[in-house]
Amino acid sequence: MSSRENAAPVKIRFFTTGVKVLIAFMITGLSFGLYRMVFGLGSTTNLTDQYPWGLWIGVDVASGVALAAGGFTSAFLAHIFHREHFHAIVRPALLTAMLGYTFVGIGLMFDLGRWYNIWHPMLPMMWQGNSVLFEVGMCVMVYLTVLYIEFLPVVTERFIGKVNLPGMLSFFNKPIDRLLTFLDNILGKVMFVFVIAGVVLSCLHQSSLGTLMVISPYKMHPLYWSLLSPLFFLASAIAVGYPMVIFESMIASKSFGHKSEMHILTPLAKFIPYLLGIYIVLKIGDMIYRGTYVYLFEGSIQSRMFWLEFGTLTVVPFLMLLSSRVRSSAGWLFSAATMCIFGVLLNRCTVFFIAYRPPFAEKAYFPAIGEFALTIGLIATLMLIYRVFVSILPVMPAPEKEAVRE
Repeated sequence: MSSRENAAPVKIRFFTTGVKVLIAFMITGLSFGLYRMVFGLGSTTNLTDQYPWGLWIGVDVASGVALAAGGFTSAFLAHIFHREHFHAIVRPALLTAMLGYTFVGIGLMFDLGRWYNIWHPMLPMMWQGNSVLFEVGMCVMVYLTVLYIEFLPVVTERFIGKVNLPGMLSFFNKPIDRLLTFLDNILGKVMFVFVIAGVVLSCLHQSSLGTLMVISPYKMHPLYWSLLSPLFFLASAIAVGYPMVIFESMIASKSFGHKSEMHILTPLAKFIPYLLGIYIVLKIGDMIYRGTYVYLFEGSIQSRMFWLEFGTLTVVPFLMLLSSRVRSSAGWLFSAATMCIFGVLLNRCTVFFIAYRPPFAEKAYFPAIGEFALTIGLIATLMLIYRVFVSILPVMPAPEKEAVRE
């Protein structure tokens, strides 16, 4: 049975206590964002000429892109490898990726000094083909477009034959329905092209994010600078894709009162040790080849972060997920997936503003309250919009009794 037949809107009470808390975070964070737009970066951040990138790049952009990798990794597994058993996780992963990349763009806009010029990369006259950031920007924009196209069948499935605009707008009911039917027919025939394009585009900009600091060998701590940084970023993003799918699935199931889909998540978890293992081997091999292991016990903040994000939050879940008992336990599997996610999150933050050590900095960078508030506000907004989508559209797998009734 296809994912189309098994998906349904979630029937839940929307304004719960948790939702009200998220709304409070959203309003607070976006208030700081509006203040930053009006009064500039210096009014809400601790960024300086020596530290031009901080929390917003490390979390909102670099980590956001990595954690949205579940979209292309699950699509690759279900549609390219034709593993039909995993189709049920594709739509939630796709929605998470689509919203994640959308908010990456929004977060980047807050971080740009001249945010009102964010549209410039869309003009060929503004292109700079020698810039890594240009490649990242173009790939993210194109991939975001691909994500919305991949998500269109969910919209057409929900509204074909059900368009019922009121009053004078009813004139548009039939044209809209015909348009939705046309799109559904066309996309059904060419969707494989967009799935492949999504995988390719994701690999391009995931690796390019790791290239950004390659040009700063004398400003980066040796544990975190390497010519293989693009490969590290790509491998870690692929490795965190399935843990993010597991994390999102379990959180959503708990929130919506559904049972955890362990019959899908346990087999999915089998792939994680292989992917994490490739990343771990690459990191350790590079460290041995360059001799940077001598910095592991120097006691600096950079070495302590390495032990935390790599030694604890990467190697430990790798060892945990080798066990079938851990993969079969909802609690242990959730713990291992969460550790993987925080490992990548800390890695990106460390690379962009902890391991980075400008020679003429007057003081170390630490995020301001406004930076924390906006980041939390954007995450809260993403979670709220996710809840809206799954309440209206057939994204989540239908409860078993509903699937039978259909």
